[in-house]
Amino acid sequence: MSIRAPRKGENYELSVDLNSEYRDKRKDAIKKVIASMTVGKDVSGLFPDVLKNMQTDDLEQKKLVYLYLINYAKTQPELVILAVNTFVKDSEDPNPLVRALAIRTMGCLRAEKIIDYLCDPLQRALKDDNPYVRKTAALCVAKLYDLKPELVVDNGFLEQLHEMISDSNPMVVANTVAALTDIHTIATSGHPPPSPSDPVIFNITSSILNKLLIALNECSEWGRVAILNALSRYNCQDEKESEHICERVVPQFQHVNGSVVLAAVKVIMIHMRGIQREDLAKQLIRKMAPPLVTLLSSPPEVQWVALRNVNLLLQKRPDLLSSEMRVFFCKYNDPLYVKIEKLDIMVRLANDNNVDALLSELKEYASEVDVDFVRKSVKAIGQTAISIESSAERCVNVLLDLIATRVSYVVQEAVVVMKDIFRKYPSTYEGVIPTLCANLEELDEPEAKASLIWIIGEYAEKIDNGDELLSTFVDTFTEESYQVQLQTLTAVVKLFLKKPDSSQGVVQQVLNTATKDCDSPDVRDRAYIYWRLLSTDPGAAKAVVLAQRPPISIPRTTVPPALLEELLGEISNLASVYHKPAETFIGHGRISADSVQRQGSELSDDRSTAQKVLQTVVAGQQAENLLDLDDAPTEEGPSGLAATQILPSTPSAANFLLETSTNPLDDLVSIFGGMSASGGGSGSGDASADGGLGGLGGMDSFGAISPTSGNVTSPLDRLGSPTTAQKPQEDLLGLF
Repeated sequence: MSIRAPRKGENYELSVDLNSEYRDKRKDAIKKVIASMTVGKDVSGLFPDVLKNMQTDDLEQKKLVYLYLINYAKTQPELVILAVNTFVKDSEDPNPLVRALAIRTMGCLRAEKIIDYLCDPLQRALKDDNPYVRKTAALCVAKLYDLKPELVVDNGFLEQLHEMISDSNPMVVANTVAALTDIHTIATSGHPPPSPSDPVIFNITSSILNKLLIALNECSEWGRVAILNALSRYNCQDEKESEHICERVVPQFQHVNGSVVLAAVKVIMIHMRGIQREDLAKQLIRKMAPPLVTLLSSPPEVQWVALRNVNLLLQKRPDLLSSEMRVFFCKYNDPLYVKIEKLDIMVRLANDNNVDALLSELKEYASEVDVDFVRKSVKAIGQTAISIESSAERCVNVLLDLIATRVSYVVQEAVVVMKDIFRKYPSTYEGVIPTLCANLEELDEPEAKASLIWIIGEYAEKIDNGDELLSTFVDTFTEESYQVQLQTLTAVVKLFLKKPDSSQGVVQQVLNTATKDCDSPDVRDRAYIYWRLLSTDPGAAKAVVLAQRPPISIPRTTVPPALLEELLGEISNLASVYHKPAETFIGHGRISADSVQRQGSELSDDRSTAQKVLQTVVAGQQAENLLDLDDAPTEEGPSGLAATQILPSTPSAANFLLETSTNPLDDLVSIFGGMSASGGGSGSGDASADGGLGGLGGMDSFGAISPTSGNVTSPLDRLGSPTTAQKPQEDLLGLF
């Protein structure tokens, strides 16, 4: 009976193969190691064995070993130093691919111990005869500056980069521009910022401008993007220079790469600001349209980025794609995020000439299966009606056709849209109100209910059974959402002011319910204000509740003008996709161990400051209580800031002191948490009609109203007065 040998494991077998005497076996083992590394397996233990295979004439094997070194250099910094001799030797290899590979890998290792050995090979590479080595070395300087800026400055690498802008090879020029731009960005994000004459600042002069424009048409797409980004930073001296840049950049619109196209659009939009000739500006805008349309045939993700940028461009130049609406029509297989962006752009492009085609398309979209897309389509019909007055009647007819389908979510969105149309064109489309009211039973969403209630209240004098319709909402008042409660309250008061004889019971019921049974302080406060207005001054009530509202409109831009100009300078970057400045989602500077320690010390300083503040408050507990406004001394316990003697005894205070609280109100609870329902209430007595709260008549400090008497001769006199809903202290403590 034979005994099986213990299994050594996969890494052991790879180690044996890496040390094999056969070249093919070693190469296969390296491929297996790279495959394991790619899928996330830890093969860092094979570092010495892989390192032995660096010295080889096989370029493929050398690339694999270098790839392994880049991945594990951080975890094995002591062993990386063993590779230095091979790197230095490879940097002098006759083959330019090997020289460039050695320089690139040394720059990517990001290991402190190897940086000092990089300077001499990098000096030679920057002056190499082969342009491939020079362009690789240019990018290596930027990587080295990110690791150790003083080393780049001391060795004169920056001056060499500035000289390389005059290189005869366009790819070297492009990589040099990319490296200088990166160094410029890193240097200017630090504190304090460098002086303008410092070599780290990449100032583009007129001579550099000409070299960049010459290299632009000759380099790869990555190089073109780098050069175009640099051109967007250039400050033109006069209008002629702006025109010259635009003319040289326009051919880039024909490039197959979308990033190059958007970068070219950015340069044109920036330098068009300096062009006074209107005919040239229109010509440039006309040339910009076809490449933007071409981007819409890209994959969905690229399409969406293009659409977000087009959205920005249209806010600045509405005439950019005025005759191209049909290319934005949604396809059946477009993802939802693309469809929604296209809808927004179609509404922006709508005008008297194409509105019929747009409405036909939107009506078709409203029969789709995607509920979110259907809602957006119905909303787009309303936006079209508001922005183009001549098309409003056609939009209303389309909405009526959609309501006739009796599809719940379509009807509800159509009711919301009709409310906006009534706001824009008051007393114009009153004939559709019966149709809307007939669909009352279909509504179950708060926004739709609130919209219909607003319409009923606004046109209460023209709806015969308005009181009956509103009564259905009053009966279920406490069960509705706050949005519906607020609209019901206002609509009933409007109804009462317009038809006082037939709606007194409804208004009394809704005011009683809102002040006694409602949980929302907003609803209660509005009910108290309406009650005060109705019981004291009906004229003022009409002036407030039935006041004329200005018609609504849709703004042409969704971002402020100053921000729009900034975002147009960021086209093809994330800022133009998010429609937000870069600083709102990208941090500044590099995070180092020093900055982390500094943040930790600042955090401990903040905690000690909080402790001192709380101790100061406690120490002042015997001070005069500024919150006690009564003349007579009270026998009760301290209130307000003087109550902080109980501060350490409450759980919330303890949590606040220990920095373990997750409740933002705990710091308030720690001060007021010791007050009982019977204590601290001395200042909550009723105010008289001429009391210290001037302007609110008989409203006491917690909102309870005691209506004053008056000589009013109208059905309004029969309204009762509101009662205080709860004890004031219970209301306050209920917040905590």
